[in-house]
Amino acid sequence: MEDTHYRYDEAMRARIAANLDGFKRSRASTEGLKHAAVAITLVCDDQGEGAYVLTRRTPRLNSHAGQFALPGGRIDEGETPIEGALRELREEVNLRLGEEAVMGVLDDYQTQSGYLITPIVVWGGIDARMEANPQEVARIHRITFRELNRPGSPEFVDIPESERPVIRLLMGDDDALHAPSAAMVYQFREVGLHGRQTRVAHLGEPVWAWR
Repeated sequence: MEDTHYRYDEAMRARIAANLDGFKRSRASTEGLKHAAVAITLVCDDQGEGAYVLTRRTPRLNSHAGQFALPGGRIDEGETPIEGALRELREEVNLRLGEEAVMGVLDDYQTQSGYLITPIVVWGGIDARMEANPQEVARIHRITFRELNRPGSPEFVDIPESERPVIRLLMGDDDALHAPSAAMVYQFREVGLHGRQTRVAHLGEPVWAWR
């Protein structure tokens, strides 16, 4: 992508919206699974470039403590995936968006731990202000699209415990985002940013994420 394509503006919003509109997502049955939703929230960094919101979970949580994650969680009874993702966004980072901010929905992703996750892509707006809920979130990160497109990322690692290659999205000097979040963010990169009809159901999680 050219540098001008990283600028967070209405032209970027239109390009991403067009790519998502042209994508036919894959739906999966929730039978026997816990249904969850996450928000892939598009904001800008302090240089005016496009970025997505990633959280670092607080070490006090009972599950997946201290890990990187997209804002999201289990859908409440009677909620749609969109409603659940927007609610979790409010609860975790105090970003209040309406359904008009929703740009599209990516493929359902099934985890080894028995969840079916629906990723919702939302436009956070140039004035997006966020505040971490200390009960759930230790820190909020804005990962730029430039970083998301860095050479050599993602990595696909074979493990003896699974036939599915494990995906790792590299971040910074020595961090990485793992599936399930990595698989969904990678699909956003391919579909939303590049217009490629890319599937990710075959991509796996590291063993420690199976719990």
